[in-house]
Amino acid sequence: MKRRTFIKSSAASAGTLPLFSIAKPGEAANSKLNVAVVGASGMGGYALKEAAGQNLVAICDVDANRAKGAHKKHADVPRFTDYRQMMDKMHGEIDAVTVSTPDHSHFPACMAAMERGKHVFVQKPLAHNIWQCRTLAKAAKHYKVVTQMGNQGHTFEGMRRIKEWVDAGIVGDVKEVITWTNRPNAPWFVPPPSFPPPEAPVPDTLDWDLWQGPTKPRPYSPHYVPVKWRGWWDYGCGALGDIGCHTFDAPFWTLGLGIPTKVEIERKEPPGPGFIPMSTVVSYHFPARGKKPPVVMKWFEKDYPAPKPRRWDPKKALPGGGGMYMEGTKETIYHAGMRPNSPMLTPGERFMEMKGSLAKIEKLPSLGNGPIQEWMRAIKGEIPAPGSPFPYAAALTEVVLLGALAQRTGKTIDWDAENMKVKGQPELDAIIKEPVRTGWAFGENLWTS
Repeated sequence: MKRRTFIKSSAASAGTLPLFSIAKPGEAANSKLNVAVVGASGMGGYALKEAAGQNLVAICDVDANRAKGAHKKHADVPRFTDYRQMMDKMHGEIDAVTVSTPDHSHFPACMAAMERGKHVFVQKPLAHNIWQCRTLAKAAKHYKVVTQMGNQGHTFEGMRRIKEWVDAGIVGDVKEVITWTNRPNAPWFVPPPSFPPPEAPVPDTLDWDLWQGPTKPRPYSPHYVPVKWRGWWDYGCGALGDIGCHTFDAPFWTLGLGIPTKVEIERKEPPGPGFIPMSTVVSYHFPARGKKPPVVMKWFEKDYPAPKPRRWDPKKALPGGGGMYMEGTKETIYHAGMRPNSPMLTPGERFMEMKGSLAKIEKLPSLGNGPIQEWMRAIKGEIPAPGSPFPYAAALTEVVLLGALAQRTGKTIDWDAENMKVKGQPELDAIIKEPVRTGWAFGENLWTS
């Protein structure tokens, strides 16, 4: 493969980086990308599979046991436990990086790649706090790289159908959106038997210090890893952070919701310090957007049943696993599950009546088969941009994280988006922009340049 690169100087958070080789969007068309994978198990396995047609040049994972399958299958690919060292050593061989780590590590891994001019894909949610979200949006523009967040439903045909129906005026004005989930549940959200959780020896295969990354160090416990970190505020963002970027995506995109001005919370008390509440209702208040009316969007977790749509068979239950509906002045759009696999108008009889009219609406083009395929196609210049680049994903994730902030504090959030502040609650500044350990600071330069 002929490598086409150009050299560009970029500023790092701690000074000026040396010159790095940067893949230019569009120049890799009809060739293979050199891809490095950060996180090789769980969703990292999905990233490895999706990148199978490219050149895999590096695998980074802090847990050798979890990554052993990837290492065995790709025995000749260089291995790392610290992605910062991987970037330093192999930046000249890398075009693009996938990040499939716990939420608290998304931001530093993405920034380490983007500062070196690498295109980045990251799993949802985009970041662990709102400052990180906004910084990643700035970085994507500053470093001129192709970025994508892995909210898979954004690539579905169902997502495009919802957008088409809303834009065509089929639904009318929407003032209410209802979303729901059956989470938090096992195996991801399991409170420990005591607080703090019981300590244990660190497994020989795990670099616990690197796993903790930018967060304050604490003793190892099996109640954090490999998947239970989602329930701890230091590492995850709760069920809302886990599912919200999926279920909010359709209303956020199709209605152009933007950022809410207020978030209200009803919750059951958390089981212990630092752990998420196991059931909540979150109410978002979005202001009018031009001629579009204000919208209230509600999120119902398990134990809080979501109300049924007005246009719904009262004898029929809502799907227990989750879903979303938008109440319009003309029609109600609904989909079951966390993603818009098969959206419809409700009730079903009405959907059947409207099928002929809906089929005549002009279709939006497909960008790719899944978010990683979209991202790679955009890098190669085959499409202008993927569907969920960081500037879009940052705003969507900010909505999610504002809800998580209300869940975490139990307080109403009056949000001053321009100044990135909760009105009257300065003590929340340390959650909006969390402190980080020495050696893990990134992106400060983007706020002063």
